This record gives sequence, C-alpha cells and structure tokens, in this order.
Amino acid sequence: MAFDYDLDYKNLDLRKHPELYKVGKGEQGVLLVEPYKSEILPFWRFKTPEIAQESADKIYELFEEYRKNDDFVGMDMARKFIQMGYTRSRRYTNYKGGRKYNEDGSVKQRQIDEEKAESAAIFKERWDEIREDDDYLKRKKAHQKEYG
Repeated sequence: MAFDYDLDYKNLDLRKHPELYKVGKGEQGVLLVEPYKSEILPFWRFKTPEIAQESADKIYELFEEYRKNDDFVGMDMARKFIQMGYTRSRRYTNYKGGRKYNEDGSVKQRQIDEEKAESAAIFKERWDEIREDDDYLKRKKAHQKEYG
C-alpha cells in the first residue's frame, strides 16, 4: 500500500494512531511522520564517516528502543532515516553539493567523494542489517496485513 500523503501530519501523532501509518516505498513520509521525525531527525548526519557512524549507531539504538516498546511505526521510521542516510550520502558521493542536475536540466558529471562514499557504506551496513532482521520483517508484514 502506498504512503498516504493526504493525512494532516502536522496535527497527527502516529504513535497514538499507528493504524493510520502506511509503510509505503523506500523513504516515503520520512520527514512527515510525528513524533518520530522530531525524535530521529536531530541525530541524522553524514558529513564525515565519523559523524555518519555516530548517527547510524544512534538511529539504530532508537530502532531497538522502538522494538523494545513494541512500536513498529518507530522501527520503520528509524529504518527510513537510515536508508535516507545511505541515499543522501550516495548523492553527495557522486555530485558535489548533492545536486545531480545543472541549472539547464542536464546531468552533472560525477565527481566521486571518497569520504561521502564511506559515510554511505556505514548507513548501508545498518540498512542491510534491518532489511535482514526477521523480527522487523515479521512486524512489517503484520502491520501491512492489519492496516494496509
């Protein structure tokens, strides 16, 4: 089921209403869903590998905290931030300033930034860990079955 962009996310606490949360694809809704956005976003960084490691570790710690509290929505939001750490780091790896297109709409030539590539690899490792986590996958399937 697709992420529902029609909900009033500014006034909606999805911890209180997990039935309204749709997993969606990839990182859909990562910067909308509260209270998770406010809890996770302050830790989301990837400027250097050291900062990325600290960020990925903290967000994964939150993932485990959400698991302990039987909060699938929180787990999935942590997963989305970790995934976004990877995808954004990759974008900055390939394109200085993170911009893929020139002002005229043409694609910029890639310039590999090894430091950002290392940051991306750190997030990718955590993202792979979550994608292979049987408990997370079971909870995801159950949430989708129950709520769509």
